[in-house]
Amino acid sequence: MVGLKEELLKSIWHAFTALDLDRSGKVSKSQLKASGGRRARWGARVLSHNLCTVLNVPHDPVALEEHFRDDDEGPVSNQGYMPYLNKFILEKVQGNFDKVEFNRMCWTLCAKKNLSKSPLLISDEDAFKVWVIFNFLSEDKYPLIIVPEEIEYLLKKITEAMGAGWQQEQFDHYKIALNTSREGLSAWELIDLIGSGQFSKGMDRQTVSMAINEVFNELILDVLKQGYMLKKGHKRKNWMERWFVLKPNIISYYVSEDLKDKKGDIILDGNCCVEALPDKDGKKCLFLIKCLDKTFEISASDKKKKQEWIQAIQTTVNLLRAGSPPPHKEARQKRKELRQKLLAEQEELERQMKELQAANENKQKELETVRKQLEAAAARAAEEEKKRLQTQVELQDRFSLELEREKMVRQKMEEQVAQKSSELEQYLQRVRELEEMYKQLQEALEDEKQARQDEETVRKLQARLLEEETAKRAELEKWHLQQQQTIQMTEAEKQELENQRMMKEQALQVAMQQLKQLELERKEALEQYEEVKKKLETAANNTKSWKDKVAHHEGLIRLIEPGSKNPHLITNWGPAAFTEAELEERQRSWKGKKAASE
Repeated sequence: MVGLKEELLKSIWHAFTALDLDRSGKVSKSQLKASGGRRARWGARVLSHNLCTVLNVPHDPVALEEHFRDDDEGPVSNQGYMPYLNKFILEKVQGNFDKVEFNRMCWTLCAKKNLSKSPLLISDEDAFKVWVIFNFLSEDKYPLIIVPEEIEYLLKKITEAMGAGWQQEQFDHYKIALNTSREGLSAWELIDLIGSGQFSKGMDRQTVSMAINEVFNELILDVLKQGYMLKKGHKRKNWMERWFVLKPNIISYYVSEDLKDKKGDIILDGNCCVEALPDKDGKKCLFLIKCLDKTFEISASDKKKKQEWIQAIQTTVNLLRAGSPPPHKEARQKRKELRQKLLAEQEELERQMKELQAANENKQKELETVRKQLEAAAARAAEEEKKRLQTQVELQDRFSLELEREKMVRQKMEEQVAQKSSELEQYLQRVRELEEMYKQLQEALEDEKQARQDEETVRKLQARLLEEETAKRAELEKWHLQQQQTIQMTEAEKQELENQRMMKEQALQVAMQQLKQLELERKEALEQYEEVKKKLETAANNTKSWKDKVAHHEGLIRLIEPGSKNPHLITNWGPAAFTEAELEERQRSWKGKKAASE
């Protein structure tokens, strides 16, 4: 996960620097003067939300707002943006995300600001792929650069993909000019270099685009090999042409090379094996891929393609068994280790040069001591010569008789003087050389003294700038205190409005409950009304039925009672047994009994 985190950080660094923030997440002074860093904080929030989306990391808006609140612990503090990025986003990344979509999001945020406005020989999509390759090959230090060795590696890969010859002499001249001015190129300078066509002269845009896409597939998408082959089906046993893509742990096959319609995967592990098959069923150049659960028969277009695919798949399986990374990643790691080794050797050489320089200074000091000793010896020799001459005069006066012997002694003494003079001349020549070296040392001391004076001037200038920054910081803190007071007043007004809203909501709830109770009572009354209505209809029906029955029976029965003085009714059978008044009385009595029985 550490390697994945470093790869993600490079793309995020480009998007992050496009927000006018430094790498620690602090807002620049110009932003603070212009808008108090509000634009930078908004950009950091947008970047964080987009990162959570493309990396499939749960978005925590509470933590985001807490980190970016406008106080001393926000993005303008010493904590900055990087601690939030590491704690709440990068540490939660599981690897289940689309790397191309992630890189495209970061590219969108930074390309518009940094991409050159001059016309290039490559499209924006090709520039995006070169930018992603730069992040893969760049050094693990910021600001990101790609060193000349990696530039040469990338240009060679693109040239080989175009089928052109590599111009080593031309690149050597470019490398010499580059090393004299800087350590390497930025991503945007690399895009300008490839887009200028300096190393792809004579090639059209389509050829360059295809070469960049091939290198992108290999280095970024881990495509080790791809091409059309025939595959035998597992169910219908028919042969279908598919576009195969080999990656470090999987072989995917599609309907065509546009990769839109994926038909399946062949999962590779250390237990898989690949072997050639003899020609059969009219199919040639056959080979077999054996996995734990399935076996796949594949037919290549020719023997060369067959051997290339067998070798590529076997190499991939061997790497899986050994737990090694893909070849291009392993090669990148070896190149990086070699550069680190050369850098260590260069540092060791510089250390040795410093030791030699110190030893040389010690030798100079010893030579100065010898020069002083020679000067003292010359002074002693002059003094001795003076004494000798005095002694010679005294001896000449005192021993005039011994002149011949003195001449002989004098000749010997002259020979000695000549020898001493020769030695003295050599000493004087050495002294002159030492004096010349002493003058050079004096000049070096004067240069060092002047450098110290310049350093003191710069230190005073830095102190003055620090005082100005302290005054500006105090003014910013004053503005911040006024803003806090305004926020507190706004919070009190907001709380009062919230209380009024809560009271209105409670009154609304009580009214709603009363409305519901009235609605229930209305429904119950309606049900009682329907029930009474049904009973009335039933009673009416029953009454009508009993009236018909009584009329039928009373027409057949006639009671014999004493006659009445009132006129009698005459029926079809003779005089009626009841008068009309008695019949009405009996009808009322019958209705009363019927009502009582019900």
